[in-house]
Amino acid sequence: MTAMTSTTRPFLNRRLAEFGTTIFAEMSALALRTGSINLGQGFPDTDGPEEIREAAVRALRDGRGNQYPPGPGVPELRTAVAAHQRRHYGLSYDPDTEVLVTAGATEAIAAALLALLEPGDEVIALEPYYDSYAACIAMAGGTRVPVTLRPHEGAFRLDLDELRAAVTDRTRLLLLNTPHNPTGTVLTRAELTAIAELAVERDLLVVTDEVYEHLVFDPAGHIPLATFPGMRERTVTISSSGKTFSYTGWKVGWVTAAPALVTAVRSAKQYLTYVSAGPFQYAVAEALALPDGYFTAFREDMRAKRDLLADGLAEAGFDVFRPSGTYFVTTDIRPLGESDGFAFCRALPERAGIVAIPNAVFYDHREEGAPFVRFAFCKRPEVLREAAGRLKALRK
Repeated sequence: MTAMTSTTRPFLNRRLAEFGTTIFAEMSALALRTGSINLGQGFPDTDGPEEIREAAVRALRDGRGNQYPPGPGVPELRTAVAAHQRRHYGLSYDPDTEVLVTAGATEAIAAALLALLEPGDEVIALEPYYDSYAACIAMAGGTRVPVTLRPHEGAFRLDLDELRAAVTDRTRLLLLNTPHNPTGTVLTRAELTAIAELAVERDLLVVTDEVYEHLVFDPAGHIPLATFPGMRERTVTISSSGKTFSYTGWKVGWVTAAPALVTAVRSAKQYLTYVSAGPFQYAVAEALALPDGYFTAFREDMRAKRDLLADGLAEAGFDVFRPSGTYFVTTDIRPLGESDGFAFCRALPERAGIVAIPNAVFYDHREEGAPFVRFAFCKRPEVLREAAGRLKALRK
């Protein structure tokens, strides 16, 4: 017989009390139960380049990474990350002191916030935001201050005046995500310039989540905030291999930043996973060195998938915000006579055999996100065509 505890205090730390099971777990379980097409959670339904998978197999067979890799990451991957930043953005980082390998971008974000925040520090995040941001800020004892992206001329845009007004004497850090999940917004050079000037003026740290850096569909491409004047020394840049190479289960991410910032983040990271993904690190090092043609073809393939699903959603009656980046498309369900994204998504499997995500889960101000629903288009074209056909049932 199991003894019962006599304490009346809840088991869950009060900082995490507001966070239950993630919406992704709920909706993925719903997809399995109903046999629906899962356009909710953002993972591809095909693997990435065969030569990169074989590189992982070689590493396993050669005994590279099967034991604990170095805490900062294997030298081959740190060197490859530094070369990638230089090749694509002209940013120069020392692989020994300015690159840190993490268990995906999610751990990098957690380690950065745990390292850089004191209880009571305010963190400004662009709302809607990826759900782990709020949990990580809470675990670090910080206070999140959302600045809302709002629809304007077919896209979700940042109000720079609202951003400036959100900064107080307690603001420690800006947490940015561009390309932005879930809205697909890509911050413009003018917006990034203003953000950089604000960070320098108010002496703020910035953590940037750039995991969709190779999925920008606009001609300007991705522009890292660290390239702007005064930002390299105050910016923790985070990215990962999962979104670019379609091996999301490998969980290989990285941080690039000035030595003092990397040292701080590593101090927290070493007590989280310590190390991870040893053999996969060698494979990702090879992936980062793939020729430009790979990155171009990957982006263009995803652009075609974006257009396939976006056109299907528009035909089904949604108001579609065609994304400038990421592999998600946000829609407005009000033209369908709906206004509650949660109710809509929970009923959608029965109505159309599709699973999607209600954007309201990414908001502090739930009413701001209530009518918006996110669909993932990182799926095979035949799956997206089938989904588009099923969605037509909503117009009947």
